[in-house]
Amino acid sequence: MDKLRALELFIAACDSGSFAAAATMCNTDPSTVSKAISRLESQLQVTLLQRSTRQLSITQAGNQYLSTARKLLQDLLACEDELRHLNDSPNGVLKINSAVCYGHLYLRPILAAFCDRYPAIQLELQINDLHTDVIESGVDIAIRTGFIKDSRLVAKRLSPMDFFVCASPDYLQQHGTPRCQHDFNVHKWIGFRIKETQQLQPIYLPDEQDEYQLYDLKSSHITDDGEMMVSMCEDGLGFAQLPHFLAKSGLESGKLISIYPHFRPPEIENGVFAIYPKRTYLPTKVRVFIEFLTEALAQKGESAYQTWAVHTVNHQANTESD
Repeated sequence: MDKLRALELFIAACDSGSFAAAATMCNTDPSTVSKAISRLESQLQVTLLQRSTRQLSITQAGNQYLSTARKLLQDLLACEDELRHLNDSPNGVLKINSAVCYGHLYLRPILAAFCDRYPAIQLELQINDLHTDVIESGVDIAIRTGFIKDSRLVAKRLSPMDFFVCASPDYLQQHGTPRCQHDFNVHKWIGFRIKETQQLQPIYLPDEQDEYQLYDLKSSHITDDGEMMVSMCEDGLGFAQLPHFLAKSGLESGKLISIYPHFRPPEIENGVFAIYPKRTYLPTKVRVFIEFLTEALAQKGESAYQTWAVHTVNHQANTESD
């Protein structure tokens, strides 16, 4: 029998004055109560209760032990109640790790509204493009592109990733619009270097049957920052293959033109994921943030199965080739 159960039976016996009454209070039998208290006395090498045929009387040592035991169990119950409250009420520090571009473009605009709704939550944000061990670093939620295969973690897809092949209107006016994938060989291309692997992001272009294929194009310029890639593209330095969350603002403002319809890579790992430690009870602060982010994405026309790109028409440029 564990020590806490023995303490519960001891306290019940002291409060009720008999093993039988204590057994009734604790939903057990009198012999179990008697054995538990005898075991405590054996461990302590003191007598806690004096037994008689009519009643129990507590010894001086028993009184001292009772006071400590009662306070211990009360403190434990209070702690458990507090923890249950913490899990039920959205409060405390919420530690979020996010990829840089997604953090700036999608998370930052919703943070003020989230804090207004949940003022008892304090945010701690880590914005970087490096792999983070969610469990070792104590992160509550990581927002990452690409699926992380780790049995200790849950990966909830927030949206797929749709890509656009973009250029600025000025670039297309000066250099013409490619009419097939081979035309890109004479155009400038802005490559994206993935910080984690130091590999260039693969480029997909449609073939003559409008099937997207992997192409090995020489990059004229390379950057490892997504927002810098967008700026370079808007400034006319060449074409760039941009994920939907990076392309959105430029396409809406007219600073960028997509020369093909959006493309979604076929890999099952494709997407933006909310990643958090696997546990029996998900903290409320984590749950409400994921729900809030999901609501914000829905307002953009995004869900686990689609992005806003599905509602766009082909932005193909009408600029004629030189």
